[in-house]
Amino acid sequence: MVVIGAGLGGLCAAALLARYGKRVVVCESHSVAGGAAHTFTRQGFHFESGPSLYSSLSPRSNNPLAQVLHALQEPLPVLRYNTWRVHVPEFTETTQVGTDQFAEVLERHVDAEAARQWRELVAHMVPLSASSTAVPAAAVRTDGAALITLARFLPRLLHNGGSVDAVKALLRPYSEYVDGKVTHPFLLRWMDLLCFLLSGAPASGTVAAEIGYMFADWYRPGASLEYPVGGSGAIVAALLRGFAKFGGQLRLNAHVSNILVEEGRACGVRLRDGTTVRAQTVISNASIWDTLPMLPSDALPPAWRDAEANTEHCPSFMHLHLGIDAQGLDLPEVHHISVESWHQGVTSPQNLVLVSVPSVLDPALAPQGCHVIHAYTPATEPWALWEHLQPGSDAYEALKRERSEVLWRAVEKAVPGVRARVRVQMVGTPKTHARFLRRSQGSYGGTGWLNPEAGGAGGTPAVPTPETPLPGLLCVGDSRFPGPGVPAVAASGMAAAHSLVPFWQQCALLDECVP
Repeated sequence: MVVIGAGLGGLCAAALLARYGKRVVVCESHSVAGGAAHTFTRQGFHFESGPSLYSSLSPRSNNPLAQVLHALQEPLPVLRYNTWRVHVPEFTETTQVGTDQFAEVLERHVDAEAARQWRELVAHMVPLSASSTAVPAAAVRTDGAALITLARFLPRLLHNGGSVDAVKALLRPYSEYVDGKVTHPFLLRWMDLLCFLLSGAPASGTVAAEIGYMFADWYRPGASLEYPVGGSGAIVAALLRGFAKFGGQLRLNAHVSNILVEEGRACGVRLRDGTTVRAQTVISNASIWDTLPMLPSDALPPAWRDAEANTEHCPSFMHLHLGIDAQGLDLPEVHHISVESWHQGVTSPQNLVLVSVPSVLDPALAPQGCHVIHAYTPATEPWALWEHLQPGSDAYEALKRERSEVLWRAVEKAVPGVRARVRVQMVGTPKTHARFLRRSQGSYGGTGWLNPEAGGAGGTPAVPTPETPLPGLLCVGDSRFPGPGVPAVAASGMAAAHSLVPFWQQCALLDECVP
């Protein structure tokens, strides 16, 4: 088997298949593995190219990534914490996960009605959370044997407080689940914000299952966030160790130009240097927009090809990577969320910024006496602004300065006076994403699965699977269901792997890895 791309979705699929005894080769175009989760180093500062907010990475959790790592026997050391700093128009406050503290923040800074509705919402989420976590992603498969792998977990639904109505709501938009339950303007905006952080879409475009999982994870007694020691690069390294341990082969600087098709079946890939890699199955972790051009024009039904090619892109990112002198600096929070204006909406460009200072938890990520900072606009930067600009041109550099100013403002809220402390400074744009991560339009991933009109009986949305109409070709990653985000892409990789092994092997892994 050959996997195109060493992002988290591709690595999860490849490593699990190697664990199941399959011969697997991963071809990665970049000089390093990890895709949007890879790390890089400048002057002793370790920078993350993408995700920085994690939870439930410990063994035997409900996080699909943690379950893959457990299956690979690669435990991931983590650092636990439970606070972040919120900068919204109404207030600036440090809030917690796992407690009722957020209701107290609402009472102090918004009003008593917001606090009351928040407490009612937490109670309303119990059945959805129980239903979201009762059946693990590791149990999903795409053939009739799913009745066996899934049925063993169904009794947990009612035992853990789930309900039939909540199960029906899992693949519906989250906004429908809370319709009429949440009416306070601040809470509606806050839930849009949480949804956007998880899925790249507001509540109307986020499957309820994702938010149910998040509430189960963040709003339970003793809940905490978990940061992997070494950052996102440590996750990639653990997947690669497990992959290699079970016989997998990684090829870096191996750009795939074409997917080979013979007698109506994908049968391998051709690299840019002319090398061919033959395989019974091809799994593409490249985006769907980058995968389609690799195929012969007649390899897929035109209607399917056109529909996939028109999958909506999430917008791109602006990044600000900083290495700063921290001498005499009060210890900042690890994570900051900054919203400039609610009226624009969380999906509006230049409105929402996330700031991560991971060296607060893991000092080894920066030289002694320093901090490393990553600020970014999460999937809100329009590609059209950058599409026709040449990197390095005067117009490109001017736009970089202009569009990164919102990032500086957010970082200054986290670390006042930060500009005078800078040792290393880098700005990333959608062009950076497109170039280094091989991302169509510099995109974060795809959206558009929540379309009840396209669904089955009762208006339930159809659930796309890793399979394609071309035998031997599967697609995983953030342009496929369930979309962007670390747990989502790990789940897509698991689904692909389990579609290629007998159900009894999957059941044995479930017994080993699922709590």
